[in-house]
Amino acid sequence: MGTRRPIRVVLAGWFSFLHGEATAGDVGAAEAVSAEIGAHGIAHDIVWSPHFRSRGPTLEEVDPAAYSHLVFVCGPAAGEQVTELHRRFADCTRIAVGVSAVDPTDPALRGFHAVLPRDAPGREPHRDLAADAPAPAQVPVVGVTAAPGQPEYRDRAAHARVHRALADWLVAKDCARVPLDTRLDAVDWLHCARPGQFDALVGRMDLVVTTRLHGLVLALRNGVPAVAVDPVVGGAKVAAQGRVWDWPVLTLDGPDAAPDPDRLDRLWRWCLAEGRAQARARAHTPDGVLNGLLTEALLGG
Repeated sequence: MGTRRPIRVVLAGWFSFLHGEATAGDVGAAEAVSAEIGAHGIAHDIVWSPHFRSRGPTLEEVDPAAYSHLVFVCGPAAGEQVTELHRRFADCTRIAVGVSAVDPTDPALRGFHAVLPRDAPGREPHRDLAADAPAPAQVPVVGVTAAPGQPEYRDRAAHARVHRALADWLVAKDCARVPLDTRLDAVDWLHCARPGQFDALVGRMDLVVTTRLHGLVLALRNGVPAVAVDPVVGGAKVAAQGRVWDWPVLTLDGPDAAPDPDRLDRLWRWCLAEGRAQARARAHTPDGVLNGLLTEALLGG
């Protein structure tokens, strides 16, 4: 291995390759390893795929000569990409930890100086390292439901522009995003089959972000605050429901307007603070044509 260098580690995994897929388990495992070696004062860097995190370092940016060790975390220790790591970091001590050792003859596996597998043929398995990731900070669970295109509003419909702006805004929020589709389907397991099932889903959210009328209504029905945006210039049925429920709805004031991030941020903060109590106060409070008016019309017709 040549002259002994001060220990400096580069952590890599399948989340490090150019088109690497980053899963919650992969990244959690890397964070567990980082916390462990960091607690012992060992300097290290985690390398990320640029398609996952725009802030480096990436495998292409790091200099192998700057490191004494390569630690490969999680996933299968197999394949040409892992083999290439051995060639690139040939002067480093290479360790695989928390990996699946599938084929003992695979050059990708055999290239490591030490392997601490989570599972391997003929060996007792170990708990995956993702279970040892540092305890997460609490983040809100946010349901997101978007209105489909609504051609009936003709040139006032700004759905595509609104949804692009909301997507850019939401992706920067530290929250757990859950797609909510109000469409019911009795066959497709990806959809709720009954309104009560959708109520159960919405009721578990901390917040709903919606451009859909029923996204707003069903959130408030279940006492969940909503950041609501009307995707029709000048406001239409979403804004109308906002007036009925006495709930703020962001509207577009011009043909080229898009949701203002500052206004969205203010609504977000309000919803997660006093908006919670306001939404609960509005839950299950009938106020519509069924308050005797429909019966009166039917019987009096």
